[in-house]
Amino acid sequence: MAGKRVFPRSLQYLLAIAEHGSFTRAAEALRVSQPSLSQQIKQLEESLQSPLFSRSGRTVRLTNAGEIYIRHARRARGELEAGRRAVHDVQNLSRGSLRLGWTPITDYLTCSLLEDFNSRYPGITLKTLEMPQGDLEVAVAEDSIDVGIAFGKPFSGESPSSEIQTDLLFEETLCLAVGNAHPRAGQQVRMSVQEFGRESLALLNTNFAMRHHIDQYCLEHRIAPNVAIESNSLNVIIEMIQFGPLATVVPKSIVRTQCGLYSINLSPEMPRKAIILFYRNVGYMSPAVLAFSRLASDWSVRRLTQTPIRKRRPCPLAEAP
Repeated sequence: MAGKRVFPRSLQYLLAIAEHGSFTRAAEALRVSQPSLSQQIKQLEESLQSPLFSRSGRTVRLTNAGEIYIRHARRARGELEAGRRAVHDVQNLSRGSLRLGWTPITDYLTCSLLEDFNSRYPGITLKTLEMPQGDLEVAVAEDSIDVGIAFGKPFSGESPSSEIQTDLLFEETLCLAVGNAHPRAGQQVRMSVQEFGRESLALLNTNFAMRHHIDQYCLEHRIAPNVAIESNSLNVIIEMIQFGPLATVVPKSIVRTQCGLYSINLSPEMPRKAIILFYRNVGYMSPAVLAFSRLASDWSVRRLTQTPIRKRRPCPLAEAP
């Protein structure tokens, strides 16, 4: 609300009319009278010596001059919002916010990083959003999120934009994961690709990067994955594997941190995949983003020497045969 009071009223009205395509609807949305709104626009047009809207009956559209001017108005609003955030994101990190986007996989792999950040900077509000990997790239580029954590290659092009900073956190090996009810639980022998092709699998759906890696592996080895269940929730998949006869494919570290899961290596192995942190390195960078990137770098080094065991759900006691 404070940001709206700082932004000039006439420009608020201009943007609202352009958005709603109507003086009446804009006035209703802003909860002001239509005469007051019209007067502000008239004064703005007089100061610019150019009409900004073409009015034909009930239809309202921007003139050429209006199209040009509104681009600058939107840019000004964005700059004011960045300034407001800069004031609140004080340098000592006693307050502020960090918007983080991640995938279902990076959620599991980097949750302890968020715990470390929250412990060190309790005044910073962490806002997390889980989304398909392809959406992370767009969200960072459009400044909808501050930081993205991707599984594997995060960018659709051959190389990221020069405006995007990428930091490698660590690499992961994918493996087959089964639960106590699976006949292969505890198997130490590597599984052949032909055997893998016969396993009934529960996998993330095709919106997610890890599914693309699995499908590519199968394509390269000329097998078709036997997908019994698809889901957009890794939590659901892991619960089904823990207590049922299906198998899945996940990074090895997830198996190590979840109760009731067993890993089986494939032959040949699936390629290792990188976990990458990325963020915009141009324009305003909040102290929270800078602090998070530094902490992530330190955390990734510590992770090489110690893997904390964290069981997210209680493991039921195994019944005696």
